Amino acid sequence: MSIEFRFAVNVLPKPGILDPQGRAVEGSLAHLSIEGVTGVRVGRRVELTVAAEDEGAARAVVERLAGELLSNPLIEAFGVELLGATSSTTSAGSPTAAAPTTSTGQAGR
Repeated sequence: MSIEFRFAVNVLPKPGILDPQGRAVEGSLAHLSIEGVTGVRVGRRVELTVAAEDEGAARAVVERLAGELLSNPLIEAFGVELLGATSSTTSAGSPTAAAPTTSTGQAGR
């Protein structure tokens, strides 16, 4: 039985790497009269569905994609978040739901 797992991959610049977009956002906050916000980092989010026998197998595919394709291992780190899971067979009854879980990785692992 194959299960479809929905994941999100969040990619951000590694700590210590310049983030001009984050700096621009942080610099614009005063113009909006917003105070108390610091440490702005701008990245990207990729959502995808993976069909696999279990969560471990699906997560392994997503971790590989995140480390080899979706991020630059020299300047970016990524986090993988499980959004949910549903059975891809109609005879199994109602879909199964998984609680959201996250893991973080350093690109290039």
